[in-house]
Amino acid sequence: MEFKINTKAELEAFITSNWNDLNQCLDEEMEKLPCPIYSSVDIRESKTKFAPVDMNIYPAGFNNLCQLDLNASAEHFKKVISGFKPTPSKIALIPESHTKNLFYLDHLAYLQVTLRDAGFEVSFVSLDEELFGDTQEITLTSQSKFELKILKGFVDTDGILKAPGHIFDLGLLNNDQSDPINVDWRACKTPIHPTPLIGWYRRQKSEHFNYYSDVVKTFSEKYSVNPELIMARFKAIENVDFSTKEGLEDIASSIDELKVGLPENSKIFVKASQGTYGMGISVVSSGKEILEMNRKNRDKMNIGKNKIKFTSVVIQEGVDSILKYDDMAAEVAIYLVGGKPVGGFVRANSQKDNQENLNSRGMVFKKYCISEIKENNDFQAKEAVYSIISRLSTMAGALEIKNVMAEEK
Repeated sequence: MEFKINTKAELEAFITSNWNDLNQCLDEEMEKLPCPIYSSVDIRESKTKFAPVDMNIYPAGFNNLCQLDLNASAEHFKKVISGFKPTPSKIALIPESHTKNLFYLDHLAYLQVTLRDAGFEVSFVSLDEELFGDTQEITLTSQSKFELKILKGFVDTDGILKAPGHIFDLGLLNNDQSDPINVDWRACKTPIHPTPLIGWYRRQKSEHFNYYSDVVKTFSEKYSVNPELIMARFKAIENVDFSTKEGLEDIASSIDELKVGLPENSKIFVKASQGTYGMGISVVSSGKEILEMNRKNRDKMNIGKNKIKFTSVVIQEGVDSILKYDDMAAEVAIYLVGGKPVGGFVRANSQKDNQENLNSRGMVFKKYCISEIKENNDFQAKEAVYSIISRLSTMAGALEIKNVMAEEK
């Protein structure tokens, strides 16, 4: 199929000149879907393309947004949450259980303040009984010295989310459930957003990228955009066991097949399909490297966060990042509320080059103030492209949620 838009420069010009129409179209499409209340999308930019490489439905990292973007987030949270019927006033923010991660606690603190600025009463509520022992609440101190009081929550026999002295109208889930929370969510009458049924205990990256491929196909056909400009090639491999080497030959042959047609020195990312927090990722140049992988590296690909066992992987084209921050290879993360971009940051890594996984040891963050760009009427081509791609990726996430909800009926 021939396309009118075949280069990065043509894509940037098209998006900036059709900005309002594109967003209006995306608004109309996303209104038909169960869009996640918030999300984040990691985007790589090479010399020839932009591509989302990860999409989080329970994002951390609000502490890395600038104040103007946090203000924009509050406005969007207010609009989205006020649209729920009945409109909630008391929100339980349900966090991860890794409470020793002080930067994650910073994220929670900033997210709580943002939601309070939106006009809601917000309490931290954990459903992990192991955190509390004989107490009903714990107080933690974050990296930036915020004090966080976390209440011991429960779902009562009527299906209402509560904590001692509190009854909540809404649960905002910030736990990716790579280790499922021990709650019968189907019996919970209190609305929980995003749905807890899309946690990593069942979600697969391969499914997300399949949906993203469908979204891109529709977008490309409508606007005559070459899909290669906004996605990375990928392939899913099932029935993998890195401890016994089962499936490694399939991975190796798929890597070599995917490299056909790519530049000679291209890298390939091998990602655990249920991996999160940058875990379960290997970057290789050939299938041979997978077959010769040592025990230590196979162990890294075998077990992830909360001891989740990886049994499938996504083989993905490595997108060589052209972005730099203080001479470090970098990539962009865009944050969305209700499917609309509100801010972001740049992730850079002094220990990695532009072909490697940057979401790993050595990474640092630079605030990327989208709202400041808009206020200064300086919404440049790249920011516009990042925003559109993040919306397309979040639309794919909404399709994931739609599919899960349909299966539950």
